[in-house]
Amino acid sequence: MARTKAFDDSNHSGRCRVGRWLSLALIVVLWSSPWSESVVHAGPVLAGAAKVDITNYEAGPVDGRLHVRALVLRHDDTTAVLLTLDVVAIGEIGYVNNDYLPAVRQQLQECGIEPTHVVANASHCHGIPCADVDVKTIEAVKAAMANLVPVTVGVGVGHEDRVMENRRIKLKSGRTVDVRHAYSLPPDEELAEVGPVDPEIGVLRLDREDGSTLAVVYNFACHPIQGVASGANTADITGFSSEVIEDNLGDGAVALFVQGCGGDINPISYKDVDHPRDAEPLGNMLGLSTLAAVRKIECHDDDRFELLNKTITLPRGDRAERIAQLEDKQRQLLQSLTGTSLNFETFLPLYVKYSVSGEFPSSFSHRYLHDDALGRKDLRKLDADNRRNMQAYIKNVHTMEELTRLQTNLRLLQKHQASLIASGKRTIDVEMVGLRIGDFVLVTSPGELTVPIGLGIKERSPHQHTFVAGYTNGYIYYAPTAEQLLNVGGAQEDSDCILAPEWQEIFESAAAKLLQQL
Repeated sequence: MARTKAFDDSNHSGRCRVGRWLSLALIVVLWSSPWSESVVHAGPVLAGAAKVDITNYEAGPVDGRLHVRALVLRHDDTTAVLLTLDVVAIGEIGYVNNDYLPAVRQQLQECGIEPTHVVANASHCHGIPCADVDVKTIEAVKAAMANLVPVTVGVGVGHEDRVMENRRIKLKSGRTVDVRHAYSLPPDEELAEVGPVDPEIGVLRLDREDGSTLAVVYNFACHPIQGVASGANTADITGFSSEVIEDNLGDGAVALFVQGCGGDINPISYKDVDHPRDAEPLGNMLGLSTLAAVRKIECHDDDRFELLNKTITLPRGDRAERIAQLEDKQRQLLQSLTGTSLNFETFLPLYVKYSVSGEFPSSFSHRYLHDDALGRKDLRKLDADNRRNMQAYIKNVHTMEELTRLQTNLRLLQKHQASLIASGKRTIDVEMVGLRIGDFVLVTSPGELTVPIGLGIKERSPHQHTFVAGYTNGYIYYAPTAEQLLNVGGAQEDSDCILAPEWQEIFESAAAKLLQQL
């Protein structure tokens, strides 16, 4: 049977029961009567899938096209539409503006679809899409709806740990820095440990009656920002992985990627300077690992589906005090820079020479021994002076590197502090979705969730196959843990953040309630 249940507006939550399948957090659209309760006889589940190119070809060369992918499911009088977009975010930053989701919801509402039944997820690739992504979105939905067939459903997990690394590095001082192209890393001797990754790939498979695969939805945590050697416009790692899955499955199968808790996860060897940047090999590995999981999944009839859409209120962080501390630190670092005898032209050959021959850098070893025998210390004193000057030069370099890290993150804090003041609000309302399809369970957030958030929700969930998606239904910048927010100003995840530390407990409590209800 398919059942829909009325919303409870008093706690800003919506609930809709349907029979059968849905998918990870993408764009979810339900054709039904959400405001009243009805019971109908269950019928076969129909599904259709399509993808539409959203690449901006006027932005330059392309190596890995961007797409909006659509999956449409119909069960009796209820229809669901799911989309994934190869874009950096659903509004706020990037090329898809804040009007996108309201515009899509409005167009679908004209078809009788409630706005609260629309859920959007971005891959977070940094490619450049076309200007009319909303039009292409509707086009993809219509193409999928035109080819509905009966389907069966299966859920499974894959494993991939070769393509990513945690970009937060804890220092021996107790502070944390992150791996970015925006600034350099501290000296190796200051590094202590790195954070965790989540190698799990959550997979949902949808088959036609003849056993061929209609669609695969897969959830994984990693920033798809590796880029390509040519610097061309690209859907990056997850664009390539989706193409690998689709090419191998054939029969018009569509692979929809749902971004997980990738806020603190970089592509592996992100700062490599010895090889060209190339997302395709990483995408190939992720795609093949997903395929390995897909081939182990057995699809069957399963009419369990439940969708909960809830709005929660999160506290915004006031960074005024921390900004003042960092500005004071900035002045201290500037004042610590000292004059040195060397410039880069004289430093570099000295550094090479003293690195190659540490004991006798300024002449042959026997010359040193000869001068020592005669009591002359000229070479030894020259070496001492050079070493002292090199250390002073290196100290200035490290200070300037620390300044670049501080100033980059300080600008982020100042930007969000100005936004806080301009908003006149100390809170922000965000949408969450709880989704269950058979044994597959998902919760979502609009924030760039970090891996510890996702790992914790999975561990505490009462459901075996629980997955977490960020970048969903809008964008609210990074959403690090309360512990990570003790490091404000030290890394992008804790600086490019509008939330107060208390957000984590509120969000995780809401997620736990959703999971209990699914």
